[in-house]
Amino acid sequence: MSIIQERNLMPQCYSEYDTLKKVVLCEPQYMTIREVINETQKHFKNENIHIEIAMEQHRNFVNVLKQHGIDVILLPSLSRYPEQVFTRDIGFTLGETVFVAEMASAIRQGEEEVLKNWLDENQLNYHNLIKDRIEGGDVIIDRDTIYAGISNRTHINSIEHLQTLLPGFKVIPVPFEAKYLHLDCVFNVISPTEAIIFPEVISKKERDFLSSRYHLIKITEEEQFTLGTNVLSIGNKKVLSLPVNENVNKQLRARDYEVIEVDITEIIKSGGSFRCCTMPLLRERNEEI
Repeated sequence: MSIIQERNLMPQCYSEYDTLKKVVLCEPQYMTIREVINETQKHFKNENIHIEIAMEQHRNFVNVLKQHGIDVILLPSLSRYPEQVFTRDIGFTLGETVFVAEMASAIRQGEEEVLKNWLDENQLNYHNLIKDRIEGGDVIIDRDTIYAGISNRTHINSIEHLQTLLPGFKVIPVPFEAKYLHLDCVFNVISPTEAIIFPEVISKKERDFLSSRYHLIKITEEEQFTLGTNVLSIGNKKVLSLPVNENVNKQLRARDYEVIEVDITEIIKSGGSFRCCTMPLLRERNEEI
């Protein structure tokens, strides 16, 4: 293996908005609402997931990423894991370390083993967060700051442990209403100066702090339900977003973002969108916007 190839395999992630180069996904081949584990699934339980549509939408999503020069790694889909499409939760890259989560929900426990197998096969070191309750949907990185949502899936003692593992970063706990599952369902950083937020479910203290650091793009309850915060930045002010989130997309375009509209509405019936479906391994640092 050449030195260039070895460097390209090395994980690195210092933000949610640097140029995405390598990312882990998993096809929704066995996706179904088998056991309701969030509010969105409760809404779609009777309708459930049309797997053929979900697969087609996911393939289109993968093609869009590849068209933008992103190396897409697809983990193997296993029938016993109906939520496997949401790779963000099973691991996360902070700085130059990959952390592998221990899933809180019984129906998702074991998904992380698939990721560990891939990391082992490719000789990539990782930190295994055994006995820690912390999932990637609650972890948002912006340079030397990490926001960690306190949720039913991520506990404060695990966040405090993460801080001890990352002395070069400031880990800031962010409590929010638990029914919204993960922090990235109500908050997401899209540039050094801008973030998307559903403000009503985050306490005033944290809202005031975030508004002191970012220009906040506020979304409505309707667009929170369609996961308006859960966009995926791929670098250079390019953002993947759902076509149905017209207000979010309008606000992004008004701020000179290139909004790449991709329809994955079948997948979001299970409670996650673009950010939930992607686990970045490598982002190349951009010049500050």
